[in-house]
Amino acid sequence: MNELPLGMLIGILVFLLIMSGFFSGSETGLMSLNRYRLRNLSEKQHKGAQLAERLLTRPDRLIGVILLGNNFVNILASAIATLIGIRLFGESGIWIATIALTIVVLIFSEVTPKTLAAFNPERYALPASYVLAPLLKIFYPLVWLITRLSNGLLRVFGVRLDEAGRMTLSSEELRVVVSEAGSMIPQRHQEMLLSILDLEKVSVDDIMVPRNEIVGIDLADEWEEIAQQLTESQHTRMPVYEGDIDHVIGMVHLRRAVRLFQQDELDKESFRKIIRDAYFVPEGTPLHTQLLNFQHERRRIALVVNEYGDIQGLVTLEDILEEIVGEFTTDPAASSRDIHIQDDGTYLVDGSITIRELNKALEWELPVEGPKTLNGLILEYLEHIPDPGTSLLIANYPIEIVQTTGNAVKTVHIDPNWQIVPPDRGKSGTT
Repeated sequence: MNELPLGMLIGILVFLLIMSGFFSGSETGLMSLNRYRLRNLSEKQHKGAQLAERLLTRPDRLIGVILLGNNFVNILASAIATLIGIRLFGESGIWIATIALTIVVLIFSEVTPKTLAAFNPERYALPASYVLAPLLKIFYPLVWLITRLSNGLLRVFGVRLDEAGRMTLSSEELRVVVSEAGSMIPQRHQEMLLSILDLEKVSVDDIMVPRNEIVGIDLADEWEEIAQQLTESQHTRMPVYEGDIDHVIGMVHLRRAVRLFQQDELDKESFRKIIRDAYFVPEGTPLHTQLLNFQHERRRIALVVNEYGDIQGLVTLEDILEEIVGEFTTDPAASSRDIHIQDDGTYLVDGSITIRELNKALEWELPVEGPKTLNGLILEYLEHIPDPGTSLLIANYPIEIVQTTGNAVKTVHIDPNWQIVPPDRGKSGTT
């Protein structure tokens, strides 16, 4: 080494510094890759992506070969720099070479390449995989020994390498990924994807038509009344019962009834023959589960029952789809049968409206963890049946009682433009 010309030693040192920067940048670039984008590129037969994905299946071995190469070139560069320093400055050249090499390595072989790789991981890491993959094969025995010793040391400290869970995402993590996708996913599509993730947090109780609002056909009525109800109904499917909703016989599709009506064959006897068995689901069923159940049972409508078998409400496939794609009208408040817009821009709201529907219509954030309806929420806060004219704040949203019955709040008045800011949803008040 002492016999080599000074120019050659400097050339070797520069080459080693470049290699040091290559290994440093490769580590940062490969570890910064988006694993899901990498998988997508790999499925498109991108050779560099396939090599990088293969290397990342065992990050311990990848880090091993990178650090093996990086430390080797850094140590060799240190020895050559010392030799150059001694030739140029004598014994004091050792300190000069040490200080100079530290600065050069830090700037040109560590900070700069790692910064570039962090901001452009694909551009840096994918070409680097063409070099690292053969190096890993060449030095595999040494890398294997290093990783075995390193992994063994980690086990001593109770650290386990969970390779199987490395590529998994929780629903909350997936939510963050979708939210931060930016312009890569249109805003409307982001909202739909987030709504799908929310299905597991919402049950059929939250979106069902309450028992007292179910529109059905009572076979105990006179046939003339039933026929008129069939011809004037705005629903395509309706439950059929005798006496009350707890004595459900089944469901009827009005298209079948219309066909018989056109053939002048519709009477109570023929009507009974087109009734299909009702489909019951337990209350508390998550929406993502019920969506799959509708698909499996080839149904579009179900009756929600409690643990005693009593009917609590009715849920449809369209209700679940609206949770994903949003309301089918531009103004949810205008389409709700429980919200009536007044001339001054305020609303008269039926107390039986669900909290989720009211939150959607007015873009409020009333608590949904407890009671499901506005009436239930008011009674829970007040702990008594309020008199008409009573005003209260629930989660700092103003509500005025307009009409009550003997055991429930019938109608409330809401001004959507009036709210205390900032809201403190942990408190409420009455006047």
